[in-house]
Amino acid sequence: MVGAVTSCADDEPAALRAVEQTGVADKAPNDVVRTEYGPVRGKADGNVRVFQGIPYAAPPVGGLRWTPPRPPSPWQTVRDATKPGPACPQNPGEIPSGSKNEDCLNLNVTVPAGAPSKPRPVVVWVPGGGYYMGAGSNYGAQRMAAKGDVVVVSVNYRLGVFGFFGHPGLEGSGTYGLKDQQAALSWVQRNIAGFGGDPRNVTFAGQSAGAISGCAHLTSPSAKGLFGKAVLESGACSHGWLENFDYRKQPAGDILQPLAAVQAHGRETAAGLGCTGDDQAVIACLRGLPVDKLLPVLGKYIYPAYGTDVLPQRPSDALRAGRYHHMPVLSGNTRDEATQSTAIYDDAGGGQRKPMTEQTFNAVMAETFGKDEAAVRAEYPRSSYDSAALAWSAIATDRKWAYTQYAMSRTLSRQVPVYQFEFADPNPPALSPAPPKMPMGAQHASELWYLFDLGGMPPKLDAEQQRLADQMIGYWTGFAASGDPARDGGPAWPRFTTAGGRTPHVQSLAPGDGGIRPVDLAAEHHLAFWAKMAKPGRP
Repeated sequence: MVGAVTSCADDEPAALRAVEQTGVADKAPNDVVRTEYGPVRGKADGNVRVFQGIPYAAPPVGGLRWTPPRPPSPWQTVRDATKPGPACPQNPGEIPSGSKNEDCLNLNVTVPAGAPSKPRPVVVWVPGGGYYMGAGSNYGAQRMAAKGDVVVVSVNYRLGVFGFFGHPGLEGSGTYGLKDQQAALSWVQRNIAGFGGDPRNVTFAGQSAGAISGCAHLTSPSAKGLFGKAVLESGACSHGWLENFDYRKQPAGDILQPLAAVQAHGRETAAGLGCTGDDQAVIACLRGLPVDKLLPVLGKYIYPAYGTDVLPQRPSDALRAGRYHHMPVLSGNTRDEATQSTAIYDDAGGGQRKPMTEQTFNAVMAETFGKDEAAVRAEYPRSSYDSAALAWSAIATDRKWAYTQYAMSRTLSRQVPVYQFEFADPNPPALSPAPPKMPMGAQHASELWYLFDLGGMPPKLDAEQQRLADQMIGYWTGFAASGDPARDGGPAWPRFTTAGGRTPHVQSLAPGDGGIRPVDLAAEHHLAFWAKMAKPGRP
């Protein structure tokens, strides 16, 4: 089978080996499951069992800050796994109070109740958050696990300066967060059979930064054999942006950076934090700083490094050269990705933000596109949009998100099965309790409500939206089980392919009759225009 993986564990506990050898656990996991490091007690939650805060690596503190993840210390007594473990250090945001706890390398396992007839497919969810916020425990997987009959694992990994800092002489510079993710995937290979999961049928799934990570792992030699399918939502290996796209005076950039750039930036940060001397003295000084001193520079390190042992080559170049782990991929975007940033683009005073104004729109059009401004205005006539904010949102959505995701799918589809989607509910549940200041549409991350309960809250879906959520869970878990999202029925979902000069199929996902249908994504998002506008050396 395409994408099948084998266990890479050579030192599994005998109990886990016995489960793998028989092919399935002899009964449904009860509240206590023995892992390689010790037993954990979860709890029943409706039609699933949930195990939370399970350590997969040692706390990366003190001398282990900015080192590759190491095994945790074993425990003998049953460990309580009935509540979430700490989130990795971050400023207030997705985690309302933030976190200062570096002992955060833990994961969560959600298992359907009842004995499986055979080992269940496994979905490993790596959350987004721009590489500077978020936690696996924010994604309640009860619906996905129960409706899709899959085991779902959600993961914490080091963020920002703790996960992607680099400095000359620092082994692993710019890659600690990616190494954490691979350590969690390795834990799954060695332990998931005890939870009724199939280590030979693991799907990596992620959104935004999680999806970019997944694409990077496709090209990583050290990820070989850790998963056999990939779900990449709103994140591509070539993810990049032009000047001003998300905020005023934002420089153009790419999310994946060469090692030398990350290390040079690290040298500047170290000096600003008062750490001087030779490389090892600087590193020792930085490791001695409290979390409070590093949180102000957290968001400056959201760029995983290539030219490293994890990513030897720029991932987008590796994809084009065919140097990646070949497996089925489910990939896609939301239709209105950039409304999320455009809705808070301008300063409203008093610490408040407001949507982009007409004056700002005219200024950033000139600053961003220069001599090409007239061409962009002709492609996106201002009169076609109800506001300047919506006009800019369309431009940023198409160039930053749709263009890069579609290009990745085209490249992958030459050698592996690809299924492409566009989430297009015009009125999904809000992601923030504050009333929106502009029409948000299918904004970035809005599809997540249809797959997960977020932040401990079930989504407020009407009947048509609930049917869409059920179908999407069926698609996602059908793909995880077999590599075919339409395995269990529902509207057909043909593969994305350009063979024979055809227009690649993209599945539009929206509620209501006819909401699931083909869409010409390239035409809808002006992708031929952006391909013509692409600059040398830019994706």
